[in-house]
Amino acid sequence: QHCRAWYCQECGKCSAVCPITRWETRSYSSPRLLVEKAIDGQPEQIMQDPLFWSCLTCQRCSLLCPSDVYFSEFIQQARTLARGCEQTGECTHGAVIQNWSKMMTDPGMEQQRLDWITPELQLSDDSEVIYFSGCLPYYDAFFKHLDIEGVDIARAAVKILNHLGIAPQVMANERCCGHDQLWEGDMQTFQALAKLNLEHLSATGAKMIITTCPECALMLSREYPQRVADHGMAVYHLTQYVAQAVADGNLVLAAKNQNRVTYQDPCRLGRYLGIYDEPRMLLAALGLDLREMERVRSASLCCGTTGWTSCGQISKNIQIERLQEASRTGVSRMITACVKCQIHFRCAQQDPLLENKLNLQIQDLTTLIASHL
Repeated sequence: QHCRAWYCQECGKCSAVCPITRWETRSYSSPRLLVEKAIDGQPEQIMQDPLFWSCLTCQRCSLLCPSDVYFSEFIQQARTLARGCEQTGECTHGAVIQNWSKMMTDPGMEQQRLDWITPELQLSDDSEVIYFSGCLPYYDAFFKHLDIEGVDIARAAVKILNHLGIAPQVMANERCCGHDQLWEGDMQTFQALAKLNLEHLSATGAKMIITTCPECALMLSREYPQRVADHGMAVYHLTQYVAQAVADGNLVLAAKNQNRVTYQDPCRLGRYLGIYDEPRMLLAALGLDLREMERVRSASLCCGTTGWTSCGQISKNIQIERLQEASRTGVSRMITACVKCQIHFRCAQQDPLLENKLNLQIQDLTTLIASHL
């Protein structure tokens, strides 16, 4: 009932905007048809539908639905039921990322996740502010071949906070936030990760959490309180916090030039958390000339895959489509605020068939801000 599936009017608007429906060639599939199968009581057909595990839960369809059917939530709950029937999606990267998250559910697990901290970064053991780095140290190691800004983003975040007079806490026992596990229906792993993080967060005595990952921001601000327990702390994505500091006059950024850039709205930051203006305000404060793509804000095209599941040719087509949109703006650099966007787009750029035709520079807004302090 929470998903409001019964309210579907079969108008087909969701089918018109679904990125997966556009490229799926095995059989026609759409959010509307999946909801119809659910209402008709066809659980086996739902689980066998090609959209079931490849759905990006990007919320593009949900925001457009005239009946407020929450399709992303419907998928999440249906996947949870499927897991109970031992049905899972096709893991990408050999399930390595899923496995390291499961390893983190061990309360006694000791990590070496703070090697990215360099001497010039100022930290504190009793600060009221926590910087939550998420899986950046792990992504940095695993996707090194893509030359992503993994721990560079974490260092830049602490550098920015230091510039604002904040020496944050960074937890050595921090776990994955559990985002991918929740949206892939693995509730057991999600809840175990969430409980450990809540335990460690509570022990810090902090009052605020700042993160550079939209998925961590979503989980910590909304999903933990709703599904597990409330930590009672304010949660900010770094772009929110820095934009407020700029608006209050507490931070002046060096506007070095008028270079043209475009901006990719991450799904979790935009459609889920409604953070559209703050990144754009920061780009303007940096003196950059923002050239918007054809689809922006709530209509933005997702980076092509989520949860490290069902990443294949359809995902690649979506990524290339988005890179082509960015290229048509005439810029040479795409800015985003989510490390997964950077990973997925840089992966697509490795396709030899592209012949470097979409070789845009892709940079995280955090490292960009840090270079303009």
